[in-house]
Amino acid sequence: MAGQDTGERIAALLDALARQAGPEARDTADELVRCLVEFYGEGLARTVRLLRSAPDGADPLAVLTADELVSDLLILHDLHPEDTVTRVGRALDKVRPYLGSHAGDVEVTELDMEATQGPTLRLKLRGSCDGCPSSTQTVRWTIEEAVARIAPEVAHIEVEGMAEDTQQQPQEQPLLQILPHRPDDAPGGPAASGPQASAGPGDPARWYIVGPHALPARDRATGVTDVAGQPLLLVRLPGHLYAYRDRCPACGASLAAAALDGELLRCAACAAEFDVHRAGRGDRGHLEPVPLLEEDGSVRVALPGELLGAGP
Repeated sequence: MAGQDTGERIAALLDALARQAGPEARDTADELVRCLVEFYGEGLARTVRLLRSAPDGADPLAVLTADELVSDLLILHDLHPEDTVTRVGRALDKVRPYLGSHAGDVEVTELDMEATQGPTLRLKLRGSCDGCPSSTQTVRWTIEEAVARIAPEVAHIEVEGMAEDTQQQPQEQPLLQILPHRPDDAPGGPAASGPQASAGPGDPARWYIVGPHALPARDRATGVTDVAGQPLLLVRLPGHLYAYRDRCPACGASLAAAALDGELLRCAACAAEFDVHRAGRGDRGHLEPVPLLEEDGSVRVALPGELLGAGP
């Protein structure tokens, strides 16, 4: 169908909707069309920019699939050169360093593309979380986020091996799933912080960008930074970055002045010790781990609604 014919058909459908459902429905439909046009327009603009700036000899498809928005458009129209299994594997490879800090790993047991509720990914955790509910929850959110960004066509994730009281539930997906996570630099994309990015108790985890200025500058260093009103403790060990809520579970004090001895963090107020590498396990409690994804020079952390609604 030619572009002019398509435009005329859309206008006719909008007019019919206004007659059948009233002006409010027409306004909603107009907004939907504007959003779709903006979405595809940004995708086309990125495609042109990426191809123009690509180095000589670069594979055009590799250049395009490296961009999250363009990659999602290719997936949406079944044009992506990698199948779902390959992209799920890449997503899990990104989170394995994080899972390692929880003494675990993950494997795919099945990818059911014909499931009645939509493509369903079934995973199995091995040796993860040591029964700690907070560790289990952070592992779940990290896996969901990584898969949603690289394989957004996966509608449900089921995980075997979660702690019993936080057993994984299927992801809730919108009826029309186009881009589950807008790239941060796309029009209307999520902000790193601010009122528009706030969440409340009961809301699912929300991901935030942590600026490079807030990160520990060297290995075996710590720092406390504010993310959406919550102070977080960041710890850099060789090869890995960890995030925890800035609160000693033993005495409730801030960990900003805590001493780091190897992989052990010692609270300055009460001398309680916690193993940073093993998800914050300690002799007098358990640090509250925060999901963290570090890739391509970008660091993102997730905060659940319950934490955002609580005080420091």
